[in-house]
Amino acid sequence: MGQNTYDKYQGGGGARMPQSKMFRDLDATELYCTHCKMAVPVRKRLLLVLPEGDKYEYFCPYCAETVGVKIDRNQQQTSLIV
Repeated sequence: MGQNTYDKYQGGGGARMPQSKMFRDLDATELYCTHCKMAVPVRKRLLLVLPEGDKYEYFCPYCAETVGVKIDRNQQQTSLIV
């Protein structure tokens, strides 16, 4: 009874995660498609592998229009052996 229900959802009793790491890996599930004129569930595909990270494209499953891009910078540094 002493603990507020709001505290449970705010991490009132457990270990707290630093805010800088809390939202590091977000992926879109729905985005607005300008061609379909509505929010649609998106599909994600690897577009390019760049030195600064992998570039992903979000596209509409109905019309295949690109609705967004994301560069994932959380990967480890890779080295190229020739």
